[in-house]
Amino acid sequence: MARRIRWFHFGVAALILVSFSPRAIAGPPFFTDDPVPVELKHWEIYFASEYIRTADNRSGTAPFIDANYGAYSNLHVHVGLPAAFNRPAGGPTTYGYGDTELGVKFRFIQETDFCPQMAIYPTAEVPTGDSDRGLGNGKTQAYLPVWLQKSWGPWTTFGGGGYWFNPGEGHKNWVYAGWVLQRDLSKTLTLGAELYHRTPDVVGGDSGTGFMGGGQVNFGEHYHLLLAMGKDFSGPDLFTQYLALQWTF
Repeated sequence: MARRIRWFHFGVAALILVSFSPRAIAGPPFFTDDPVPVELKHWEIYFASEYIRTADNRSGTAPFIDANYGAYSNLHVHVGLPAAFNRPAGGPTTYGYGDTELGVKFRFIQETDFCPQMAIYPTAEVPTGDSDRGLGNGKTQAYLPVWLQKSWGPWTTFGGGGYWFNPGEGHKNWVYAGWVLQRDLSKTLTLGAELYHRTPDVVGGDSGTGFMGGGQVNFGEHYHLLLAMGKDFSGPDLFTQYLALQWTF
């Protein structure tokens, strides 16, 4: 499975560069996405880093650039440009360009007092990374998810899931599902928590069920800091971290 890439590893007191590897197309800072597209003729760009540690591997990206543009009403186009790294236990660290993400999010139901909004977000991961060095999947993957969301005052909940087509020797098609609950504590701070489940993506692999906790800090209208951390309750991921600077304009 292609793993995502991101850059930025700062601590709260000092900004520190970190790295990562991806899991599913996500609604930063979570793995699970929401159905809200970027507004018409607006941009949403993330300069990000996500890190996933297992018992025998460290993988990630540094940096991962996630760009989204509101091309039409209720529709945005997406491209993800990762610089990936991979470090198996006892082996050397490899670094280079990873697999490119291309997607389109289309919201086909608007939210009302009684109805959640809904969107589809078909996405492809193009095998531009070197799979022999652990920097890519080696085959084009496709993800077909459905996402929905409902809000009540400062509370928002969103989630859904979809099916990954994951061709290639030793690979398996797999399913991802997740759900997020978050609350706006102020105009500056939003906090949330996520539960997710994924089936194995390789023959003989493990499924994973886990959680993430995180949030967003707004520095005015255009700049936002996103951070999340978590792990699998049951599965291979011992620790996961995501950190990004979001620029909207």
